[in-house]
Amino acid sequence: MRRWLLSATCWMCEYPDGAGASCSETPHNWGVRGGRGKSQSRAAPLTCPCLSRLRSSYSTKDYSLTGLVWSAVNLSPEQLGHGVSLKVTVVCDSLREPLTFTCDCSSTVDLLIYQALCYTHDELHSIDVEDFVLKICGLEEFLQNKHVLGSHEYIQHCRKFDMDINLQLMKRKGLRSDLARTANDDQSPSTLNHYIHLQERPIKQTISRHGWFTLPSAAGDPAERVIQSVMAICNALAAVESQEITAALNQMPPCPSRMQPKIQKVSDGHSGDPTGGKRVTTSGSFPNFLPSHHMENSSRAGSRRCLALLPARAGSGYTQPWLGELLPAGLTLISLCSSCSYEDFYLSCSLSHGGKELCSPLLTKKANVYKYLFHLIIWDQQICFPVQVNRLPRETLLSVTLFAVPVPPPGGSSDTNKQRRVPEALGWVTTPLFNFRQYVGRPPCDGAWPGGLRCLGDTPCVAPTYPLPLPQIDFPTSAFEVKFTSPPAAEFSPRYEFGSLGEEDQRKLREAMQKKSLYWLMDTDRKRLWEKRSHCHAAPGALPMLLASAPSWEWGCLPDIYALLSQWTYMSHQDALGLLHATFPDQEVRRTAVQWIDSISDTELLDYLPQLVQALKYECYLDSPLVRFLMKRAICDLKITHYFFWLLKDGLKDSQFSIRYQYLLAALLCCCGKGLREEFDRQCLLVSTLARLAQQVRDAAPSARQVGGLEDVKQFFKAHGSCRLPLSPSLLVKGIDCSYFNSNAVPLKLSFQNVDPLGENIRVIFKCGDDLRQDMLTLQMIRIMNKIWVQEGLDMRMVIFRCFSTGRGRGMVEMIPNAETLRKIQVEHGVTGSFKDRPLADWLQKHNPGEDEYEKAVENFIYSCAGCCVATYVLGICDRHNDNIMLKTTGHMFHIDFGRFLGHAQMFGNIKRDRAPFVFTSDMAYVINGGDKPSSRFHDFVDLCCQAYNLIRKHTHLFLNLLGLMLSCGIPELSDLEDLKYVYDALRPQDSDADATTYFTRLIESSLGSVATKLNFFIHNLAQMKFTGSDARPTLSFAPRTHTIKTSSRIRDVFLCRHERVFNPSKGYTYVVKVQRESPGEVTFVQRTFEEFQELHNKLRLLFPSSLLPSFPSRFIIGRSRGEAAAERRKEELNGYIWHLIHAAPEVAECDLIYTFFHPLPRDEKAGLPSHPCPSSPPDATWARPLGKVGGEVKLSISYKNNKLFIMVMHIRGLVRDGNDPDPYVKTYLLPDPQKTTKRKTKVARKTCNPTYNEMLVYDGIPRGDLQQRELRLSVLSEEGFWENILLGEVGIRLHDLDLAQEKMGWFALGSRGHGTL
Repeated sequence: MRRWLLSATCWMCEYPDGAGASCSETPHNWGVRGGRGKSQSRAAPLTCPCLSRLRSSYSTKDYSLTGLVWSAVNLSPEQLGHGVSLKVTVVCDSLREPLTFTCDCSSTVDLLIYQALCYTHDELHSIDVEDFVLKICGLEEFLQNKHVLGSHEYIQHCRKFDMDINLQLMKRKGLRSDLARTANDDQSPSTLNHYIHLQERPIKQTISRHGWFTLPSAAGDPAERVIQSVMAICNALAAVESQEITAALNQMPPCPSRMQPKIQKVSDGHSGDPTGGKRVTTSGSFPNFLPSHHMENSSRAGSRRCLALLPARAGSGYTQPWLGELLPAGLTLISLCSSCSYEDFYLSCSLSHGGKELCSPLLTKKANVYKYLFHLIIWDQQICFPVQVNRLPRETLLSVTLFAVPVPPPGGSSDTNKQRRVPEALGWVTTPLFNFRQYVGRPPCDGAWPGGLRCLGDTPCVAPTYPLPLPQIDFPTSAFEVKFTSPPAAEFSPRYEFGSLGEEDQRKLREAMQKKSLYWLMDTDRKRLWEKRSHCHAAPGALPMLLASAPSWEWGCLPDIYALLSQWTYMSHQDALGLLHATFPDQEVRRTAVQWIDSISDTELLDYLPQLVQALKYECYLDSPLVRFLMKRAICDLKITHYFFWLLKDGLKDSQFSIRYQYLLAALLCCCGKGLREEFDRQCLLVSTLARLAQQVRDAAPSARQVGGLEDVKQFFKAHGSCRLPLSPSLLVKGIDCSYFNSNAVPLKLSFQNVDPLGENIRVIFKCGDDLRQDMLTLQMIRIMNKIWVQEGLDMRMVIFRCFSTGRGRGMVEMIPNAETLRKIQVEHGVTGSFKDRPLADWLQKHNPGEDEYEKAVENFIYSCAGCCVATYVLGICDRHNDNIMLKTTGHMFHIDFGRFLGHAQMFGNIKRDRAPFVFTSDMAYVINGGDKPSSRFHDFVDLCCQAYNLIRKHTHLFLNLLGLMLSCGIPELSDLEDLKYVYDALRPQDSDADATTYFTRLIESSLGSVATKLNFFIHNLAQMKFTGSDARPTLSFAPRTHTIKTSSRIRDVFLCRHERVFNPSKGYTYVVKVQRESPGEVTFVQRTFEEFQELHNKLRLLFPSSLLPSFPSRFIIGRSRGEAAAERRKEELNGYIWHLIHAAPEVAECDLIYTFFHPLPRDEKAGLPSHPCPSSPPDATWARPLGKVGGEVKLSISYKNNKLFIMVMHIRGLVRDGNDPDPYVKTYLLPDPQKTTKRKTKVARKTCNPTYNEMLVYDGIPRGDLQQRELRLSVLSEEGFWENILLGEVGIRLHDLDLAQEKMGWFALGSRGHGTL
């Protein structure tokens, strides 16, 4: 018999003996290496030579550079800004005043350094530019000298938000070097044991040789002392009791602690001594896979506990019995799943590869629990899998699942007992069948991953104080070994052109490849893809679908697969990510994928780092190309090291994979250097201190809630001086101010003091109790979307903020300055402000009083709102109330708090809270249109949305790859293919761009017409009223600041002089009010609208009873409420109202609201009052062209493919019609058409002169030659109900004038036949 127990080896080395290395974490370096029939202990210094080689391979001549954070660069031409001038301010210590330069975006950083040195040094012949760097003010981050200015993300960020570019010229020798690696770091031994301390120690206790002889009950009886020592050792090693230990103890003389075995229950013909049964063995042996000290390490599970099972060994290349006798060593069923709750335990054993079972699972017989040193279960049987060894793939996994039957409750009915006695799965584990050296069943000491636990059930994780089940698998010794030899690639693998296939084959093959993902391939798709694989080389991204379609991965099929892989066209980094999924465990496939990814830039690697860390779960062995790739890149870049550390640290909380992440984390700390290790310790301590503080604030009663215990945080900075934040290694802080938000989660509002005196304080939200991993993933997807848009020349002005999880249930979020939630903006107009159209426009006007400023803010709003609509729809972001959407004063809109995504909406009973496809409300459309009527700006908004949507659709495979790699990350709302299917359905990869444009246009219309969104906002306003402080004073939404009688002279009299017609931001009337104060000669004029007077009255009613206030004029007027007569009537009524208001009681007449209302605003000063203000100029030409009086224009897209004429009716602008707005629709004919069979028409747009359609009209079966003789006649009509429809304009387009081989898109002028009817 041969059994493999705990093996001590190098975690990553290729040498079978591990060169004395070990992954053990025991304090005294316990290590047992399996041998042929015996085990040996080892207690030697544990080092890892391969890590030393890795460090030495990436050593540097200038170690100081390894401690600097370099600004990320994007080298795409769209981001470099060629021909764009930048204003750059450079601060130099040797100069009193900063230097200001105007330079081109395409200038290199070292050129800017040289220009700055010309001012600081008289002689430059002895100055080396490489001795200087430019530091970003406020950040511990440096520009890269050899790159152009415009390529740096910091410069791009400043350009996007019109921020000043402030840099500091510094010498390299004077830079901070506390994080830099040193020569001593690279020469120090690669000892892992010192760095595996970031997780709670899994060993329950430490047993020393001296302690064995001092056990309390061991005195006077040698046998008793031996048994007590054995029990202590076994208990420390997760309650392991192997077969040899049991047999040896049975040979000891009787003693009090070792009586005859207590048998809890005997079944299946067992005798009283369970070890006396006949053992049926196989011609192979399986090793112990999971070291005993791993048990508590992976013990965080719920009531259904897991067990760690051990892999097996086979003996020959023929059909062999794979699973032999199972002797659970120290199987202790925990209290929530105890032996008294279950009976009839059995195992289900299976073999799988890439998630597919290679044969049907086989079951052991049912057994029960016995009592030796610990509770044991014994299965004494053999199980044979009907699979030949030589047909097994190399990455075959052995899976074992433990089942048990619940004990029936006493006195229950038979039906209830039958229902309760359904077998329950208690836990399962998988392990590679072939080890790193390709042998079946050899000990996993040379590179295999440690086994992990998988917990079943949805119960919350707890840390038990008892050992988990640890079965042991035994197999007989074999005289020979089975080794897997990888076959070479086939010598011949044909390549054919895709066009050589027939049209039908091309169509079907194209349809299969358009699915963009292997998850939704049908069996017919797989068969067709594999048969036609030689014709698919022109589509590099299709390789994952082709490999997933391979009929088998057994040894005989590998040559064809490897030949296809070796001859495949080079894949992009994004496509190669698809080969790292669990579907592709083959080592050659994963090696090739990493080889293609290896050339990725550091900036792009950071974008995909979370997915690559998750892909480590799908590696069969410790030493893999992906592990080496990540370690290599982490050693070379400080940013990658920082985020790699925190992602690995988060992985420690994964009960199944914590061991492998623990080894990787230890290796990373071993390679990064002493300074960085100490910095990580400081960051972990800071996070722990903040977590305790946040929990204290959260647990306190709302009435007694205050930020106490801040002394611990201040003591931290006093002891350590400074610390970098987990959000970014560029954020270096030295102190803190703290408050909290009045919300359900009660997050902390932190203001960290910047170490850099040239930088502002760093504002951060610290959350405790919320899992921010989902927010991290959502923001990562939005950031990648934004980069795709920018690379395609479409800057959507997206606001991307940092968010990082520092542990399960806690993390940090960056606060965006100068931003407010939509709720706070809307409630300035009352609790029903969510139903009004003007709040957002008025708020932007308040913060952007100048016309140019306002137009720029509206432009930012249009772009960012379009980007948010696309991103939130594709990702299915739910729980979108007006406190989760924010608006910057510059017009940039963005979303926060992504607690629900992928369509997992909150429910009110059976009703979804998020009813609209995405949030797009009438107040947002009001900002875009410049009023309550559709304008040409709305056309631009729709076009932006559709263009952005189609650009993301082109990268469907990328988002499916990234989200697919995160399926095992533990996020509840991303756990299976149904969640991934949501994104697939949202992106509609099978649609054409034209169909997708029509589809998204309908989504915009549906969202804009949804009343549920506004109702949701209103309900949230009511719910949040409890968090509003009683001392909060109402303010006017259009006034940027509050004015009082103390800051302004006392008002003596007011008089409403006249009303004036205005056109911006919307058509209407304003009232010019003359304000006379007590100061001699101080007279001012202000402009206010009727709605602003009404807001003043509503806010006054919140402060004073109605008896103290004059009555306000009625809002409703019979007739046209916006006409000249109505404005004149309101002028007289408002004059009386403000006269009574000024002469009211002093507490009313002298309140802050009135003095703020009558204080001049920037718009009043710009209007040049008291002279008559001129009507505002029309919007920027980039948004609306001057409208003629010829009937308007129609935007069309005309194309011809496969004997089909496609006419996309997109927009119409500038329709001319007297009276009310028309209800336009479009009708087309192909003339000549005497029978009128070619009539096509669009839907009707209601009450607008600027409708949007984005509808496709198709003429099928028309030869190209026939089209040359046709004319497209397009008419725009207004639907008039029972009356005849009225012609608004028409245009005739001769098709022979168009190049039908290419798409024709543009605006066509509409002619008019007067006001006749059609």
